[in-house]
Amino acid sequence: MAPVIAVYPGTFDPITLGHETLLRRCTALFDEVIVAVAVAHHKKTLFSLDERLALVRAALHDCPQVRVLPFDGLVTHFAAAQGARAMVRGLRSGTDFDYEYQLADMNRQLVPDVETVFLTPDARYQSISSTLVREIAKLGGAVEKFVSPPVLAQLQAKFKA
Repeated sequence: MAPVIAVYPGTFDPITLGHETLLRRCTALFDEVIVAVAVAHHKKTLFSLDERLALVRAALHDCPQVRVLPFDGLVTHFAAAQGARAMVRGLRSGTDFDYEYQLADMNRQLVPDVETVFLTPDARYQSISSTLVREIAKLGGAVEKFVSPPVLAQLQAKFKA
């Protein structure tokens, strides 16, 4: 039987402990997990694409079945090109669900062979978002509870006075 590949897409600006724990859970469900880091032309990111790729790789260095790749364009095309059978999406709240449900339906219409799988985060990380982590770090707040050490070091370097 062919290995089951899942894609977990996002901007990861930066990757948080919420993302990390979700990805580690994915490694128990799928043979291979591809972290698809969006080029994100539509967003002004704090970290460059190369920096975001490096941060994800550093955070998940101990997960051999995780690959980290950039993508541009429709994630459904990327997932199909990678031979993925699932796309993983995290749900933190009912608001996330409303948006993600619509997205999953559209993705199913575009690429019916790639199934969307929703996972909820560990309760400790339910309120974490990359946006909030960036804002707290920018304002000099403590973010070490929300990101892994390599990410913390890069955030501190970005906002060093």
